[in-house]
Amino acid sequence: MSASTPAPRRPPGGVARIVIGTIIGLVAAGFLAAGGTTLWADKTQRDADGYFTSSAHPYATGARAITHDAHVDGVPHRIEGKLVRVRITATSTNDRAIFVGVARESDVDRYLSGVSRAELHDVGFDPFKAKYDRVDGTKRPAPPAAKRFWAASATGTGTQTLDWSVHNGPWSVVAMNADGSADVATSVSFGADVSHLGWISAGLIGAGGGLLALGALLVVSGIRRRGGAPSADDAPAPATPTVYPAAVEAKLDEPLSRGLWLVKWLLAIPHVIVLAVLWVGSVILLPVTWVAVLATGRYPRWIFDYQLGVLRWSWRVTYYGYGSLGTDRYPPFSLGAEPDYPATLHVAYPERVSRGSALVRWVLAIPHFLIVGVLAGGGAFWLGDWSVWPTTSPWSGLIALLTVIAGVILLVQGRYPRGLFDFIVGLNRWVLRVTAYAMLMTDEYPPFRLDTGGDEPTAAPSTAAPSPA
Repeated sequence: MSASTPAPRRPPGGVARIVIGTIIGLVAAGFLAAGGTTLWADKTQRDADGYFTSSAHPYATGARAITHDAHVDGVPHRIEGKLVRVRITATSTNDRAIFVGVARESDVDRYLSGVSRAELHDVGFDPFKAKYDRVDGTKRPAPPAAKRFWAASATGTGTQTLDWSVHNGPWSVVAMNADGSADVATSVSFGADVSHLGWISAGLIGAGGGLLALGALLVVSGIRRRGGAPSADDAPAPATPTVYPAAVEAKLDEPLSRGLWLVKWLLAIPHVIVLAVLWVGSVILLPVTWVAVLATGRYPRWIFDYQLGVLRWSWRVTYYGYGSLGTDRYPPFSLGAEPDYPATLHVAYPERVSRGSALVRWVLAIPHFLIVGVLAGGGAFWLGDWSVWPTTSPWSGLIALLTVIAGVILLVQGRYPRGLFDFIVGLNRWVLRVTAYAMLMTDEYPPFRLDTGGDEPTAAPSTAAPSPA
C-alpha cells in the first residue's frame, strides 16, 4: 500500500448532520413529488365539473340492496363538509328505476335489518372484479326514497347523480331498486372534488423546498471540516501515479478470526442502515451533478466530497464484510479517507469534466455495467442501477460467492488463500472504477482489465489512457 500520512478524522457530529440532512432530503423529495403530482392532477385530470372521475363499472346482485361501508376520519371540523365532495353516478342496467344514497351506517343497518343484501368488500380495477358478502333475509323494505335519514340520495329512471359533502364518521353507500325489489343491477362511477387543491399543492411544494434547503445545509456543513474549509479529498494521492484515477488499495489484515465472518452480517447492520440512507442521497445528487457539469464543465466540490465519502465508506464495509472478509477491524462511521484502515480509496478531484462525455456517460458504461452485474450480483448493473452495489444481496454475484469460499477455507484451515484474496480485491477494484466513472468522478474510461492484488498498479509515465470522446 502506498505510504500516506494520517488525515484528520471527521467529527462524529459531521456524519450525524450528513445522515440527518439526507433523511430530511428524502422527506423533502416526497413533499415535492406529492406537490408536483397534486398540481398536475389539478390542472389536467378534472372533468368539466371539476371532479376526478373514475370509469363506470357494473355492480349486480340477486338481493335487494348493494351496500358498501366507508369510515371517514381525520377531516378537521372547521373544514368538515367543505373540503371534499363525492359524486356517485348510477345507471340501471335492467331497465328499472334506481336509487342510490349515502347515510349513517347505523341508520342503514336498521333499515336493512332482515333484508337480503350484498355487502361490497373488495373491488379490483385491472381487470375489474367486485367481491360481495351475501347477507340473507326475507323482509321486503319500504321504498328507500321514503326514508328521511339519507345524507344525500337520488332516485329515478335512467342515470342518477348524487353529490355528497364528506363528513367524519361511519357511512354506508347503498344502491337499490327504487321499489325495494330484488335483483339490483347498475353501472356506477365515482368522482371526487377536492377544494383548494392548488393551495394544497403550493403548500407541499413550499414545504418540500424548505426541507430540501435545510437538508442541503446540513449535508454541506457535515462535509466541511471543523475549521470551516471544505474537506475535499483529505487523503494524499498515491506517491506514484496509478493506472486509473480511482486508486483502490487493500491490505490483508492477518491474522483473521476463523469464525467471526459467520456473524459479520449482524455486526454490519448499523452500517448497512446508514449507507442505505447515504446512497439514496447520492442517487438524488447525481442528476444535480449532471446538470452542473453540462452547464459549467465542473463537478460541484461539495457533492464530489460527499460521493467520494460514500464510496469510501461502502468500500470499507464491503472489505470488512462479504465483499472480501479481508479484515476483522470494524469499519469507522466516517466519510473521510481513514488512511490507517486496511481498505482505502482515492479519487483526485477533477478540475474539469468533459461535457460531451457526461452527456452519454451511462451509455458508454453499458459494457462495464454488464460485467459488473455479474461481479457484484443481483443483476442490478444490467439495469444501470450501480448504486445498490454496497447493499446487494449476499451470494448473488461472483465476488460474494468467492468471498464465501474464502470464508469456508478460513474456517477450516485458519488462513486466507493469498491468490484468492488478490483476485477478489481485483474484482472489487473493477466495480469501484466503473462506479467512479459512472458518477462522473473521472473522465477516463475504465480499462477492460483485471488488476489483482492489494496494491494499486502504477502507471508508466508515457502510457496515460485517453478519455473517450
